[in-house]
Amino acid sequence: MTVRVHFYSYFKELTGCPSTEETVVEGATIDQLLGQLYGRFPKLTAMRNSTLIAVGVDYQGRSYVLKTGDEVSLFPPVQGG
Repeated sequence: MTVRVHFYSYFKELTGCPSTEETVVEGATIDQLLGQLYGRFPKLTAMRNSTLIAVGVDYQGRSYVLKTGDEVSLFPPVQGG
């Protein structure tokens, strides 16, 4: 199945693109998707422990099971000043 992944803020620089489509197996989790993305975009691994993840408009944990057509957003923690 295919899911679209959107990269925001600094993540666009790390990947060199604003979004991508990834093919994952049925029943794949966000954690499995991230593993694929780290292989494809190795610079993302530097943000492994601080990546915020949303599916649609809701934050999700790494154990969330992806569904066909999901739109996943990855972005760094919000910082203020």
